[in-house]
Amino acid sequence: MPLVVQKFGGTSVADPEKILAAARKSIRAQQEGNQVVVVVSAMGQNTDLLIELASQVNDSPPAREMDMLLSTGEQVSVALMAMAVHSLGYKAVSLTGAQIGIHTDSAFTKARIRTISPDRIRKLLSEGNIVIAAGFQGIDEELNITTLGRGGSDTTAVALAAVLRADACEIHTDVDGVYTTDPRQLPEARQMSRISYDEMLELASLGAGVMHNRSIEFAKKHDVPIHVRSSFSDTRGTLIVSESESPTAPVCGAAMTRNEARITIQGVPDKPGTSCEIFRQLAERKITVDMIVQNIGQADRADISFTVPKEELKEASQAVDLAVRSVGASGFTRDDDVSKVSVVGIGMSKQTGVAQQMFRALATAGINIQMITTSEIKISVLVARDEALAALRAVHQSFKLFHKSADAAVWDKLPTRKPASTDIDKLVADLYVADMEQLALSDISMSDDQARITLLGVPDSPGLAADVFDAVAAKGIFVDMIVQSYDGYQGETGISFTIPREQFETCMQAMDELKQKFSVSRVLGSKDIAKLSVSGIGLRSHTSVAIGMFEVLAEAGINVEMINTSELRVNVVVASSAGETALACLKKRFAKNLM
Repeated sequence: MPLVVQKFGGTSVADPEKILAAARKSIRAQQEGNQVVVVVSAMGQNTDLLIELASQVNDSPPAREMDMLLSTGEQVSVALMAMAVHSLGYKAVSLTGAQIGIHTDSAFTKARIRTISPDRIRKLLSEGNIVIAAGFQGIDEELNITTLGRGGSDTTAVALAAVLRADACEIHTDVDGVYTTDPRQLPEARQMSRISYDEMLELASLGAGVMHNRSIEFAKKHDVPIHVRSSFSDTRGTLIVSESESPTAPVCGAAMTRNEARITIQGVPDKPGTSCEIFRQLAERKITVDMIVQNIGQADRADISFTVPKEELKEASQAVDLAVRSVGASGFTRDDDVSKVSVVGIGMSKQTGVAQQMFRALATAGINIQMITTSEIKISVLVARDEALAALRAVHQSFKLFHKSADAAVWDKLPTRKPASTDIDKLVADLYVADMEQLALSDISMSDDQARITLLGVPDSPGLAADVFDAVAAKGIFVDMIVQSYDGYQGETGISFTIPREQFETCMQAMDELKQKFSVSRVLGSKDIAKLSVSGIGLRSHTSVAIGMFEVLAEAGINVEMINTSELRVNVVVASSAGETALACLKKRFAKNLM
């Protein structure tokens, strides 16, 4: 019999009327011949109210007791949902995370799932029950209640769908699908029929509120199709699967992360180990580091810029102050009035001119770019916060995201699940005896066929990045990594990017012409580089990857020349003479995490 996991968020169970409506949806799914597991969040703003209640009795409540308190919100919801199903004449049983058998580590308030024992759920389903499961929670080895962090009910739902080998995981929410951007910010946003796991991972990490990024990690790792749909209507919604909506569109969506803060560490000694020491200080305080940009150094000194959530800036500054003294850097600057705007799409990995189009759209809107970082399927820029919405609209319009591509996918039924292994019993056993949220890397690789171009003393004004990459695109040159560091205190910036080595002379000629036109102080280039990449699922939530890369390269005496990061990949550039050694070090360090 087919099995469906349905998840209802807090707004979908905010009052008795909505709980009854959700119960009717679960009953309807059962009547259609499915076994049904329903995962629910706490009602409405219940979690926020509990947090406020805790703050009234203790300014710094113990994390263990916060988990004990916050888990009660879901316990109320599951009991009421089961009562609602019973009132409509059908059988239901409510279960907490512990009763389900969701076992986690002991990282209170942000626990990771280790195993799920599905036997009790399967037994209850075989008896004709709709199983109502509490989202967001589990239990550790000491029988302490743990919670999975904000958005944890999404993670619970997809994890249950994975271990139960469900035919679908339906995420019922207050929007009717995944949009090209947040429709609350841009009314012209368009609902997509389909989006790939990789694209959704990047958008989720950028603040797209529809799905929690850890839940997408689960879905991709365990091949779970996700169906995002409205709690309040029967519209078709959006599928999150392995394929993107359009095979030709370079960009599928845009996102704005409004409350960012930037830190720039100036005059960092350009030698092995400095990046490792800086980010170790941040990691020890569990500070969330997002954009990381290190550009080519001058006179044996480099600048490193990165962003953190605005609310973590104070603690991050304290860590950086220690790091600056430890590594002998000149100092650091910070700015809490910036926002990040990004575009995401699998198609950009195969098309030239995507970055140029984004930068030109921002230049036309008169918006200055403070930082740039790229991955294979994402381009992110940092802009002043008061220009962020205009920047989002400019790139959304430039890529015509409001318009459905002619080759956009349509669907009328959910995809059939394909086993990841021919031995289903072994697959299911692996899922609930292994560490389900362990770091899963797909590739550790080196590209030694690239060259680097660096522009120094670039005037920090709107349009310069667009002019640079207009010139590159005009020559038909494919750009891989792009790094623009922040050096605003001098009114100048630096831009570096990597290109195919065979196009080096052509690109240098174009940049020399650009230097004369726009008063760029220096154009540097090198064919003597190697790019090391570590790819996988959830590199944002597993911050140990970047730290581990810096550590192992420092131990080998290998200097990192450039850095950029994304949800799916961490890239560093080193001298080509150190490439093979660096690759061997990374493979040794992360061998146990390779899928």
